[in-house]
Amino acid sequence: MAASPKYKIYNNDNEYIASVKHIEDAAILVSANGNGATIRIGHAKRDIVWLEGQEKMPASESYDFVGETISDRKPYWF
Repeated sequence: MAASPKYKIYNNDNEYIASVKHIEDAAILVSANGNGATIRIGHAKRDIVWLEGQEKMPASESYDFVGETISDRKPYWF
């Protein structure tokens, strides 16, 4: 059986949007939802690893940067 997707995406209204397996896919979705959108590893607010609009650059500028940032914040997940 396949593992469930790790990354959860929420919009700025805290509505659940999607789950994805790859950081790059999560970055695409969070950039499309704009400021306030989050990437989480889990569904709780304490699981937020990316908050669009509060990072050094927007997700749309570098999906690799999103991946590196999340890896630095939660190294034990990778």
